[in-house]
Amino acid sequence: MLLRDFLKEGSARLESLYPAPEAMNIMLMLCEERIGTSRYTHVVEPDFSIEDDALSGLKDDLDRLSSGEPIQYVLGCTEFCGLRFKVGPGVLIPRPETEILCMEAIKACSSKRNVRILDLCTGSGCIAWTMALKVPGASVVGVDISDEALSVAVSQDFSKELDESGAQAPKFIKADVLGDPSAIGEGGFDLILSNPPYIKESEKTLMRPNVLDHEPALALFVPDDDPLLFYRAIARWSRSLLAPGGMGITEINELLGTATSELFSDHGLTEVSIIKDFYGKDRFARYSSQAS
Repeated sequence: MLLRDFLKEGSARLESLYPAPEAMNIMLMLCEERIGTSRYTHVVEPDFSIEDDALSGLKDDLDRLSSGEPIQYVLGCTEFCGLRFKVGPGVLIPRPETEILCMEAIKACSSKRNVRILDLCTGSGCIAWTMALKVPGASVVGVDISDEALSVAVSQDFSKELDESGAQAPKFIKADVLGDPSAIGEGGFDLILSNPPYIKESEKTLMRPNVLDHEPALALFVPDDDPLLFYRAIARWSRSLLAPGGMGITEINELLGTATSELFSDHGLTEVSIIKDFYGKDRFARYSSQAS
């Protein structure tokens, strides 16, 4: 079968789930990963043919995609901050917006040495691993309540990057962020980061089936009557575990920027500010602990 025909047919199948450009992009990602083609192979080599043994696997992948399963789960991996992460149904798929959190955190560490970083609700470990590999000398701890998520985070294979950079792999701990901060032991962190659940249950109707039916609800949703549940916990952990003058950055619900800022201020955190995402939406809250 010609590559261009497979892309056309596959894209048409996916257009019931995604806009046409996104459907084609998913098909291009699939072929690039599975058979090593580029985004332009079907254009510059219109007679490029897919081998029969490869075509069978691609058709199986397309069946999974047509059921709404995200491309990242089908491939078992995704890119985040220039690194390749394993992902599966037990972890949230890292979003491009969350890269902003990491970029802001890396900038905050640029003039510091031997930084201690805590990543709450670590999921796949994408934030924890990014900070460990991109902040020289960083000591990173990732926390999650999900055994499945922690298994994925621990299994990320950055042995080559660790060897080349001399970086220290993150330590991952099972703990409930809604529980007692003392569960992880010693505090004194210079930086606390988090991408906690923040989507209200009532917002489910606005979400695509590929997210709603496949990504873990535990990592996504909070009750309508208590949407700041995790931010109260993050404030408590920050008060307890941040070093004097330490900083926190957390991803937030775009509709609750003011309420989240006020919550952090009410809990005695200082210099609270909002960081916007690529689309100009309130996406992150940054704050500091009291200096000694």
